[in-house]
Amino acid sequence: MTAPLDVTGSQSEAPPEVVLEGAGRQAIQGRSLGRIAWMRLKRDKVAMTGAAVVIILILVAVFAPLLVSWLGHPPAEWHREKIDPAIQAPIGAFGGISRDFLFGVEPTTGRDLFSRVLYGARISLLIAFFATLLCVLLGTVMGMIAGFFGGWVDAIISRLMDIFLAFPLLVFALALAGVIPDKAFGLSGDALRISLLVFIIGFFNWPYIGRIIRGQTLSLREREFVDAARSLGARNHSILFREILPNLLAPVLVYSTLLIPSNILFEAALSFLGVGVRPPTPTWGGMLADAVHNYDVAPNYMIFPGLAIFITVLSFNLFGDGLRDAFDPKSR
Repeated sequence: MTAPLDVTGSQSEAPPEVVLEGAGRQAIQGRSLGRIAWMRLKRDKVAMTGAAVVIILILVAVFAPLLVSWLGHPPAEWHREKIDPAIQAPIGAFGGISRDFLFGVEPTTGRDLFSRVLYGARISLLIAFFATLLCVLLGTVMGMIAGFFGGWVDAIISRLMDIFLAFPLLVFALALAGVIPDKAFGLSGDALRISLLVFIIGFFNWPYIGRIIRGQTLSLREREFVDAARSLGARNHSILFREILPNLLAPVLVYSTLLIPSNILFEAALSFLGVGVRPPTPTWGGMLADAVHNYDVAPNYMIFPGLAIFITVLSFNLFGDGLRDAFDPKSR
């Protein structure tokens, strides 16, 4: 690289440090794909807003007991003095909303709706996160094996995916959740119901991400770095977990953020149908199921749990869409 002509008309060679460091004498640094994706994501204000709301929801769920001790009442505590005995409806306007009861109270029982929405976030997010984790683990492993080995292995796993995708999941979930006793597998109560929902949602939804990972693996196994690893004597398990898996982290991360809201809705649907976590433990779907019979006298009983589900699902979807665009700029 040469410098421009000086005043005498001669041309001189620029020193290497000037070429590398520039006028500001700052060394040029390479950017990894993760850093480039982060820079794109930061420019997406909608996705960052969704991410901020997701973080707030997680913090609210984690610190629900502390927030309730400051701003509410225990979620199982009854306040019959807030209920009109004649019509079993909350006393006061807007479902009994006041300084002490920020979201009002439940009909008939008088329980604090604010506290139950916050505690419901813990159950809904817990089930969604663990179900998504199980789904991602199964789908990633099975998809990688099918795409990498091909042949009869790919055929068996692909047909297994087709069977799971054709399975009537909601009907099976209703049947299985209905026949499981109150104590099984060394668990009982809420722990048993949560574990059961995590298993049903995660185990029967893995083919969706499995198909995506299989397609990505089919493409990656033909790349030059895989051939180079084979030529150096790397074994199949080493190629899978050291060469292919790191290149699958981006699609796995993106699909996980889009899968969490679907699992939240599925858990809410099961709770709405009465086979989720049993009362008095609050869940958003269970609260909506109870609100169906009381929405005319206490509309806030349906509005606030419904808003919680809506905001959570929308935030995860916005963040997931932004994350997908950040890792794949050609999708814009």
